[in-house]
Amino acid sequence: MSRERIKLTIHHLYADMMNLYGDRGNVIAIKKRSEWRGIPVDVVDVGLGESIRPTSSADLFLFGGGQDREQALLAEDLSGTKGADLRAIVDDGGVVLGVCGGYQLMGHHYETPEGEKLPGVGIFDMHTRPRREDEARLIGNVLARVRVPEDEESGAIREIAGFENHGGRTELGEADPLAEIVVGYGNNGRDGTEGARRLNAYGTYLHGSLLPKNPWLTDQLLLNALRRVDEKIELEPLDDAAELSAFSSVADRISGRGRG
Repeated sequence: MSRERIKLTIHHLYADMMNLYGDRGNVIAIKKRSEWRGIPVDVVDVGLGESIRPTSSADLFLFGGGQDREQALLAEDLSGTKGADLRAIVDDGGVVLGVCGGYQLMGHHYETPEGEKLPGVGIFDMHTRPRREDEARLIGNVLARVRVPEDEESGAIREIAGFENHGGRTELGEADPLAEIVVGYGNNGRDGTEGARRLNAYGTYLHGSLLPKNPWLTDQLLLNALRRVDEKIELEPLDDAAELSAFSSVADRISGRGRG
Protein backbone atom coordinates (compact mmCIF):
# COMPACT_ATOMS: atom_id res chain seq x y z
CA MET A 1 0.00 0.00 0.00
CA SER A 2 1.41 3.40 -0.90
CA ARG A 3 1.95 6.02 1.75
CA GLU A 4 -0.66 8.26 0.10
CA ARG A 5 -3.35 5.78 1.12
CA ILE A 6 -2.25 5.58 4.76
CA LYS A 7 -3.81 7.82 7.37
CA LEU A 8 -2.73 7.71 11.01
CA THR A 9 -5.34 7.85 13.75
CA ILE A 10 -4.11 8.70 17.24
CA HIS A 11 -6.56 7.39 19.84
CA HIS A 12 -6.00 9.59 22.92
CA LEU A 13 -7.44 7.62 25.82
CA TYR A 14 -8.98 9.66 28.65
CA ALA A 15 -7.49 12.89 27.29
CA ASP A 16 -9.44 15.06 29.75
CA MET A 17 -8.41 13.02 32.82
CA MET A 18 -4.91 11.67 32.24
CA ASN A 19 -2.73 14.60 31.23
CA LEU A 20 -0.22 15.23 34.03
CA TYR A 21 3.01 17.13 33.31
CA GLY A 22 2.12 17.85 29.69
CA ASP A 23 1.50 14.27 28.54
CA ARG A 24 -0.66 15.71 25.74
CA GLY A 25 2.66 16.73 24.20
CA ASN A 26 3.11 13.08 23.22
CA VAL A 27 0.08 13.38 20.95
CA ILE A 28 1.38 16.62 19.47
CA ALA A 29 4.84 15.15 18.79
CA ILE A 30 3.49 12.16 16.85
CA LYS A 31 1.00 14.34 14.97
CA LYS A 32 3.60 16.89 13.88
CA ARG A 33 6.28 14.34 12.90
CA SER A 34 3.68 12.56 10.80
CA GLU A 35 2.40 15.71 9.13
CA TRP A 36 5.93 16.92 8.37
CA ARG A 37 6.24 13.75 6.28
CA GLY A 38 2.95 14.29 4.49
CA ILE A 39 1.06 11.64 6.49
CA PRO A 40 -2.47 12.82 7.37
CA VAL A 41 -3.45 12.45 11.04
CA ASP A 42 -6.72 12.30 12.94
CA VAL A 43 -6.78 12.61 16.74
CA VAL A 44 -9.70 10.88 18.44
CA ASP A 45 -10.34 11.42 22.15
CA VAL A 46 -11.71 8.30 23.84
CA GLY A 47 -13.44 9.06 27.13
CA LEU A 48 -15.21 7.15 29.89
CA GLY A 49 -17.86 4.85 28.50
CA GLU A 50 -16.67 5.26 24.91
CA SER A 51 -15.51 2.30 22.84
CA ILE A 52 -12.06 1.91 21.33
CA ARG A 53 -12.59 1.74 17.58
CA PRO A 54 -9.52 0.82 15.49
CA THR A 55 -9.62 2.00 11.90
CA SER A 56 -8.81 0.17 8.69
CA SER A 57 -5.58 2.18 8.38
CA ALA A 58 -2.79 2.95 10.91
CA ASP A 59 -3.66 3.37 14.59
CA LEU A 60 -1.72 4.46 17.65
CA PHE A 61 -3.15 4.42 21.19
CA LEU A 62 -1.88 6.76 23.93
CA PHE A 63 -2.77 7.46 27.51
CA GLY A 64 -1.03 9.53 30.14
CA GLY A 65 -0.80 10.01 33.88
CA GLY A 66 -3.39 10.90 36.50
CA GLN A 67 -4.17 10.82 40.21
CA ASP A 68 -5.63 7.92 42.23
CA ARG A 69 -9.19 9.19 41.79
CA GLU A 70 -8.85 9.18 38.01
CA GLN A 71 -7.20 5.77 38.05
CA ALA A 72 -10.10 4.31 40.03
CA LEU A 73 -12.57 5.58 37.41
CA LEU A 74 -10.38 4.28 34.60
CA ALA A 75 -9.95 0.86 36.20
CA GLU A 76 -13.72 0.48 36.33
CA ASP A 77 -14.09 1.66 32.74
CA LEU A 78 -11.37 -0.74 31.53
CA SER A 79 -12.70 -3.74 33.45
CA GLY A 80 -15.12 -4.78 30.71
CA THR A 81 -14.95 -4.96 26.94
CA LYS A 82 -12.79 -1.83 26.66
CA GLY A 83 -9.89 -3.45 28.50
CA ALA A 84 -10.37 -6.68 26.57
CA ASP A 85 -10.31 -4.72 23.31
CA LEU A 86 -7.08 -2.98 24.31
CA ARG A 87 -5.49 -6.32 25.23
CA ALA A 88 -6.53 -7.77 21.88
CA ILE A 89 -5.05 -4.79 20.06
CA VAL A 90 -1.69 -5.35 21.78
CA ASP A 91 -1.78 -9.11 21.16
CA ASP A 92 -2.35 -8.35 17.48
CA GLY A 93 0.71 -6.09 17.34
CA GLY A 94 -1.05 -2.75 17.80
CA VAL A 95 0.93 0.22 19.09
CA VAL A 96 0.08 1.45 22.60
CA LEU A 97 1.96 3.88 24.87
CA GLY A 98 0.98 4.30 28.52
CA VAL A 99 2.65 6.88 30.78
CA CYS A 100 2.75 6.77 34.59
CA GLY A 101 -0.87 6.18 35.71
CA GLY A 102 -1.70 4.79 32.27
CA TYR A 103 1.34 2.53 32.48
CA GLN A 104 0.37 1.27 35.93
CA LEU A 105 -3.06 0.25 34.63
CA MET A 106 -1.41 -1.81 31.88
CA GLY A 107 -0.34 -4.33 34.56
CA HIS A 108 -2.38 -6.85 36.55
CA HIS A 109 -3.36 -4.45 39.30
CA TYR A 110 -2.58 -1.12 40.92
CA GLU A 111 -2.86 -0.96 44.71
CA THR A 112 -3.97 2.39 46.15
CA PRO A 113 -2.51 3.85 49.37
CA GLU A 114 -5.78 2.78 51.05
CA GLY A 115 -5.11 -0.84 50.12
CA GLU A 116 -7.67 -1.19 47.32
CA LYS A 117 -6.42 -3.25 44.39
CA LEU A 118 -7.62 -1.68 41.16
CA PRO A 119 -7.65 -4.25 38.35
CA GLY A 120 -5.43 -3.49 35.37
CA VAL A 121 -5.70 -4.51 31.75
CA GLY A 122 -3.04 -7.23 32.04
CA ILE A 123 -1.00 -6.16 29.03
CA PHE A 124 2.21 -6.46 31.06
CA ASP A 125 3.06 -9.11 33.66
CA MET A 126 3.53 -6.65 36.52
CA HIS A 127 1.78 -4.98 39.43
CA THR A 128 2.17 -1.71 41.34
CA ARG A 129 2.06 -1.23 45.10
CA PRO A 130 1.86 2.06 47.05
CA ARG A 131 4.90 3.54 48.76
CA ARG A 132 5.35 2.72 52.42
CA GLU A 133 5.55 5.35 55.16
CA ASP A 134 9.34 5.13 55.23
CA GLU A 135 9.65 5.45 51.45
CA ALA A 136 9.92 8.74 49.58
CA ARG A 137 8.20 9.62 46.33
CA LEU A 138 10.37 8.95 43.31
CA ILE A 139 10.84 12.37 41.75
CA GLY A 140 13.33 13.86 39.34
CA ASN A 141 14.87 13.84 35.92
CA VAL A 142 15.64 10.46 34.36
CA LEU A 143 18.14 9.21 31.83
CA ALA A 144 17.78 5.59 30.73
CA ARG A 145 19.18 3.24 28.09
CA VAL A 146 16.89 1.32 25.75
CA ARG A 147 17.96 -1.82 23.94
CA VAL A 148 16.18 -1.39 20.62
CA PRO A 149 14.47 -4.68 19.58
CA GLU A 150 14.16 -3.45 15.99
CA ASP A 151 17.98 -3.33 15.81
CA GLU A 152 18.70 -6.58 17.65
CA GLU A 153 21.35 -7.71 15.18
CA SER A 154 23.42 -4.59 15.77
CA GLY A 155 22.77 -4.61 19.51
CA ALA A 156 21.77 -0.94 19.29
CA ILE A 157 21.37 0.99 22.53
CA ARG A 158 19.54 4.33 22.58
CA GLU A 159 18.94 6.80 25.39
CA ILE A 160 15.72 8.40 26.57
CA ALA A 161 15.26 11.32 28.94
CA GLY A 162 12.24 12.44 30.91
CA PHE A 163 10.80 13.39 34.29
CA GLU A 164 9.25 11.07 36.88
CA ASN A 165 7.05 11.79 39.89
CA HIS A 166 5.36 8.74 41.42
CA GLY A 167 4.88 7.09 44.78
CA GLY A 168 3.92 3.66 43.44
CA ARG A 169 6.51 0.92 43.08
CA THR A 170 6.09 -1.26 40.00
CA GLU A 171 7.38 -4.83 40.15
CA LEU A 172 7.87 -6.64 36.86
CA GLY A 173 7.12 -10.34 36.55
CA GLU A 174 7.99 -11.88 33.19
CA ALA A 175 7.61 -8.48 31.49
CA ASP A 176 10.68 -7.04 29.81
CA PRO A 177 11.72 -3.58 30.99
CA LEU A 178 11.63 -0.80 28.45
CA ALA A 179 14.94 0.61 29.66
CA GLU A 180 17.75 0.45 32.21
CA ILE A 181 18.23 3.42 34.50
CA VAL A 182 21.36 5.57 34.19
CA VAL A 183 20.12 8.39 36.42
CA GLY A 184 16.82 8.33 38.31
CA TYR A 185 14.59 5.75 39.97
CA GLY A 186 12.42 4.05 37.34
CA ASN A 187 9.96 1.33 38.24
CA ASN A 188 10.78 1.00 41.92
CA GLY A 189 14.07 2.73 42.75
CA ARG A 190 15.65 -0.64 43.49
CA ASP A 191 16.25 -2.89 40.49
CA GLY A 192 17.40 -0.37 37.87
CA THR A 193 14.52 -0.99 35.47
CA GLU A 194 12.31 1.61 33.82
CA GLY A 195 8.97 0.89 32.19
CA ALA A 196 7.97 -2.24 30.31
CA ARG A 197 7.56 -3.41 26.74
CA ARG A 198 5.72 -6.27 25.05
CA LEU A 199 5.35 -6.48 21.27
CA ASN A 200 4.41 -2.91 20.28
CA ALA A 201 3.10 -1.92 23.71
CA TYR A 202 5.24 0.50 25.71
CA GLY A 203 4.84 1.61 29.31
CA THR A 204 6.93 4.20 31.13
CA TYR A 205 7.01 6.55 34.11
CA LEU A 206 8.59 9.31 32.02
CA HIS A 207 6.68 12.55 31.59
CA GLY A 208 8.18 15.74 30.44
CA SER A 209 6.74 15.15 27.74
CA LEU A 210 8.48 11.93 26.75
CA LEU A 211 8.15 11.99 22.96
CA PRO A 212 9.12 15.61 22.18
CA LYS A 213 12.34 15.01 24.12
CA ASN A 214 13.05 11.72 22.37
CA PRO A 215 12.33 12.03 18.62
CA TRP A 216 13.82 8.63 17.75
CA LEU A 217 11.26 6.94 20.02
CA THR A 218 8.45 9.00 18.49
CA ASP A 219 9.51 7.80 15.05
CA GLN A 220 9.74 4.20 16.24
CA LEU A 221 6.15 4.28 17.48
CA LEU A 222 5.04 5.92 14.25
CA LEU A 223 6.90 3.43 12.08
CA ASN A 224 5.50 0.48 14.03
CA ALA A 225 1.97 1.81 13.47
CA LEU A 226 2.47 2.44 9.76
CA ARG A 227 4.03 -0.97 9.17
CA ARG A 228 0.84 -2.57 10.37
CA VAL A 229 -0.56 -1.30 7.07
CA ASP A 230 2.53 -1.44 4.83
CA GLU A 231 5.39 -3.54 6.21
CA LYS A 232 7.84 -2.09 3.68
CA ILE A 233 7.25 1.56 4.50
CA GLU A 234 10.20 3.70 5.59
CA LEU A 235 10.09 7.12 7.21
CA GLU A 236 11.60 10.05 5.41
CA PRO A 237 14.37 11.57 7.55
CA LEU A 238 13.67 14.92 9.20
CA ASP A 239 16.10 17.65 10.12
CA ASP A 240 16.35 16.89 13.83
CA ALA A 241 19.33 19.12 14.58
CA ALA A 242 17.37 21.24 17.07
CA GLU A 243 15.76 18.20 18.72
CA LEU A 244 19.05 16.33 19.02
CA SER A 245 20.81 19.39 20.42
CA ALA A 246 18.05 19.79 23.00
CA PHE A 247 18.24 16.11 23.94
CA SER A 248 22.03 16.23 24.32
CA SER A 249 21.74 19.30 26.53
CA VAL A 250 19.13 17.63 28.74
CA ALA A 251 20.98 14.29 28.90
CA ASP A 252 24.29 15.95 29.71
CA ARG A 253 22.70 18.02 32.46
CA ILE A 254 20.98 15.00 34.02
CA SER A 255 24.04 12.76 33.89
CA GLY A 256 26.68 15.37 34.62
CA ARG A 257 28.49 14.52 31.41
CA GLY A 258 30.78 17.17 30.06
CA ARG A 259 31.55 18.71 33.43
CA GLY A 260 35.20 19.43 34.00
